[in-house]
Amino acid sequence: MLPKTPSPKNKRIISFSDALNEAMHQEMARDKSVFVYGIENKVFGSLDGLADRFGEERCFVTPLSEDAMTGFGLGAALNGLRPIHTHIRIDFLMLAMNQLVNMMSSYHYGTSGQLSVPLVIRAVVGRGWGQGFQHSKQLHGLFGQIPGLKVVMPTSPYDAKGLLISAIRDNNPVLFIEHRWLYWQNGHVPEDTFQIEIGKPNVIRKGKDITIVATSWMNVEAAMAADILLRQGVKVEIIDPRAAAPLNDQIIIDSVNKTGRCIIADNDWLHCGLSAEIATRVYQKCFGRLKAPVVRIGFADSPTPTARVLENEFYPNAATIVRAVERELKLKPIDLSQENFFSHENRFKGPF
Repeated sequence: MLPKTPSPKNKRIISFSDALNEAMHQEMARDKSVFVYGIENKVFGSLDGLADRFGEERCFVTPLSEDAMTGFGLGAALNGLRPIHTHIRIDFLMLAMNQLVNMMSSYHYGTSGQLSVPLVIRAVVGRGWGQGFQHSKQLHGLFGQIPGLKVVMPTSPYDAKGLLISAIRDNNPVLFIEHRWLYWQNGHVPEDTFQIEIGKPNVIRKGKDITIVATSWMNVEAAMAADILLRQGVKVEIIDPRAAAPLNDQIIIDSVNKTGRCIIADNDWLHCGLSAEIATRVYQKCFGRLKAPVVRIGFADSPTPTARVLENEFYPNAATIVRAVERELKLKPIDLSQENFFSHENRFKGPF
C-alpha cells in the first residue's frame, strides 16, 4: 500500500508506470524537442505507445554502451533538444561517470550560464529476484553530492507524473530514480499536466509523536509501520524528501520541531549518505527541541547479498521501523507475527 498523496478533484486512479507514460506522452506532444532513447523500449510498460505515436526518430533503442549513450544525450541537450535517457539499472551509470560528473553537471557553470543541459536520465533501482551486488544499488546519496545534478526519487504515481514533467522542463540535468517495486502501485493522478517543485518535501502522513523521513520505497514501508503503530495509539508523521538534490529541509525541520523525535529511513547505505545529511541538518536546526537522538535506518554495511535469507537481513522494512519507534518512545514490543511484510513482492514481474 502506498502512502497517501494529495487527492485531486479528478479521482482517476492509475499506476506509477502509467503516470510516467502519460507524462512523457504529454510532454512529447507539447514540445517537439523532447525525445526518448535507451537500451530498452518497455521499462515496465512506461514507454508503451511512444514509438507508435511519435515515430522511431523520437523513441528509439540504442546499442549497449553506457558512456556513449550518456554522451549522446549530452550532445543532444547542448544542441537544443530535451532527451529522456532510459538507463534501466543505476548500477551501470557508474560506467558514465565522466559524462555525469565531469561534463553535464558542470556545463552551465563552466560556460557562465551560456549553455544548459536539459537532460533527464531515468534509472531503475531496488531489489528484484536475488540480483545481488551488481544490480541492486540505489546511489542517490552519491549522485546527490554532485553540484549541478538534480536527483529525484518519486514514490507515488502522483509524484511520478508531476516530478517527471518538472524534470523534462528543467534546464539542468536530472537523474530520475525509480524503484522497480513501485511501477504497479496505484494512486490518484490528474489527467491534465501539472508540475511538482523539485526538492520540496511532501508531508504524506500527519502525526504528533514522531517524524519519519523516508526515501523512495521506504515510504511504503513507513506507511505500513505507521498503520501498525496507530493501532497502539502512536501517531507517526511521514515526510518524503522526494529528492536528494536539491533538498529544501524546512518541512522536515518544522515536523521534527513539532514531534521532537526523528527517524530517517533511507533506501540506501547509511555511511556518507543522504541520511547523514538530513540528520546533520536536523541536529543543527532542531537541537534544542530534540527529545532523543536522531535514528537512521538503511541497508546493512556490506555489498548487496543474493540469497533471500541474507536479503531479508540486508534490507530494512516496516518491522525495522516499528522496532525503532518502540525504542524511541520506550514502548513494549508489538506482536508482529501476523503481519505480512513481503506481500508486495508477489506483484513484481522480473527479471529486471
